[in-house]
Order: sequence, then structure tokens, then C-alpha cells
Amino acid sequence: MNQQMIKRLLLTCLGAIALGGSHFVVPARAADAGTAIAPGLVLPPMNAEHGKDLFASKGCVVCHSVNGVGGTDAAALDAETMDPVMSPFDFFAKMWRGAEPMIAMQHEEIGHQIEFTGQDLADIIAFAHNAAVQKTFTEDDIPQDIKEHMANDEESGESHMMKGGGMMDSGGMMGGQSNGQ
Repeated sequence: MNQQMIKRLLLTCLGAIALGGSHFVVPARAADAGTAIAPGLVLPPMNAEHGKDLFASKGCVVCHSVNGVGGTDAAALDAETMDPVMSPFDFFAKMWRGAEPMIAMQHEEIGHQIEFTGQDLADIIAFAHNAAVQKTFTEDDIPQDIKEHMANDEESGESHMMKGGGMMDSGGMMGGQSNGQ
């Protein structure tokens, strides 16, 4: 197995661990363009503008809000509420703790589990931590099909708040725990 294949395999495994075996694919270009952190491991470049587009188009906005735009069924992901310095792996770990209810909500809200590449997640994390780019996020950024999912949820009056180990409690995305989690 060549070194390039090993890099992709390792990043795929890290992503699968971070998302509970979700569909996680690392394109070769993301691995090639990343920053080496250890032999065979790279961190992909992070693009907050692309993350803004993905946050809307992948459907994250159905449950999460940014800049007051989006759903209220899960934690808001405003940059001001994030830890001031955070490893992307800590962000993944917090997603992992909320993975089961988050995946269930994806099936309920949009009809399928969202698929992410490693680059997608890197860009979404960059968006979640970039207040300047978040300030440009408006309802106009949300694709029509995603707006329809949001409207259907509002019309039904359903709430799908995640509690007890999900993203909304102190162990979730905004928890800011410092006990090694």
C-alpha cells in the first residue's frame, strides 16, 4: 500500500470514529493540500466561506442556527459561544457524543443521514468558529429544498430538542467542558 493510500485510510478511520461510522470520505486532494501533523496524517485546509455554504446546503441549518438564522431543535453554533481555542478533534468529539440523536434527527427532519467528507467537516468547523463569515449568513443562503424542510417542521409545531447526553446539555457542542472531553 502506498503512502497516499495509507493517508486516506487513516483520515477515513479518524472520520468514521468521529462520526460513528457515518459515510466519511477523504478526497485525495484534501489530503494532499493539508498540513502534515504526523507521519501519514494531515489536517485539511479549512475554508469558512465554503463551510457557510455547506452548513446550509447539507441541512445543518434545519436544526442548528448561526447568526439567528436556522432551526432551534439543537444548539446554536455561533462563533461567540465556541471555546476561544478549540482543536477540530475536540469539535469532532463533541459531535460524536451527540451523534446518535443527531443522526436520528437527520432521518426525521430531512429523510436521510447527511454524508460528509473530511473536507466538508473541516470547512463547517471553520464556519462555526468564524464570527466574521457568520455575520454574512442570512436566510438567502439557504437552498429552497432545505427551506421547505424547515417550513414543514414549523407547520407541524414539532420540537426535537436533544437532551440528556445530546448536543444541548453541558456535554454538547456548547458545553465548554474542560474535564478532558
